[in-house]
Amino acid sequence: MRRYLPAARQHCVAALGGSSVVVKALSGAVLLLYALSFALDTAHALAVTPGFLLLPRCWLWTLLTHGLVERSALGAGLSLGAVGAAGRLLEPRWGALELLVFFAVVNAAVGLLAAASYFLAYAATFRVSYLFDVRIHGGLGFLAAVLVALKQTVGDGTALRVPQVRVKAVPVLLLLLLAALRLAGLIESPALASYGFGLLSSWVYLRFYQRHSRGRGDMSDHFAFATFFPEVLQPAVGLGANLLHALLVKARLCRKTVKRYDVGAPSSITISLPGTDPQDAERRRQLALKALNERLKRVEDQTAWPSMEDEEEEVVVKSEAPLLPEASVAGKAASHESSLITFEDAPSQP
Repeated sequence: MRRYLPAARQHCVAALGGSSVVVKALSGAVLLLYALSFALDTAHALAVTPGFLLLPRCWLWTLLTHGLVERSALGAGLSLGAVGAAGRLLEPRWGALELLVFFAVVNAAVGLLAAASYFLAYAATFRVSYLFDVRIHGGLGFLAAVLVALKQTVGDGTALRVPQVRVKAVPVLLLLLLAALRLAGLIESPALASYGFGLLSSWVYLRFYQRHSRGRGDMSDHFAFATFFPEVLQPAVGLGANLLHALLVKARLCRKTVKRYDVGAPSSITISLPGTDPQDAERRRQLALKALNERLKRVEDQTAWPSMEDEEEEVVVKSEAPLLPEASVAGKAASHESSLITFEDAPSQP
């Protein structure tokens, strides 16, 4: 283990060396709170306790700090990995400020949704432990958010080569793994709740609310909620998601899908969806033109023009054919002439 510590320290220093102040601050906060957890109960004051969100305590700051609290080396490593991946892959696209907003929104939503789920559990069972003994903390919620954002940007990329796993399948596969570990009793329920609500809240934010130069959200088809599931389940999940979206639109919690049509383009009609990347649209247009050119080339090869030798043979055959008209045509011509010519008796010679 001691042999790998210098290499790990070197990789961490190299990763944080070119990162922004936001990534460095979040990583430093995770490390500091993990170090303090050996001497203090950091989870009591900084993690989300469902009962402490209500009056008279109302510890609302825990909605923002619970994602930084870790009490195990594995959890601290996952949190640092999530922050590092966000700084390396998402920050160049979004900027440091948007990354900080994304972190704050996801953590606040995870804290509220997880606390609401334990409130419902208390209402169903009347167990006070669901209100005051539960500690919701850790970076699993933000890890799920980073995986969802990577699905949005590089969803067709390959995460693992053996076995081959694409980036777009990683969020749900990790959710199933955590659910199996929870059933086996290897992890606690707040960890599963944090990851699940992090996945949901990050998708809602990126789908409908994230601001960028092209408007709000990302309404592209490849980022629909049904695409998180296998193809067999996508029709049923898509139907349920559409019904839920219609209800949220009527309640004015979400907005309708907006499509913009630009008919003033010089070449042809272009259709753009808010939230799509112009570079991605140009790449798709080039692929479509390439496919169209290949198809036209195949059609031209199948309908090739005849050669000059074939034309000369046809001329020779036609020249050797008899020039006399057919019998039926000749008969018709003779009958026509006979109907026009009349004969009279010649006058007698004197």
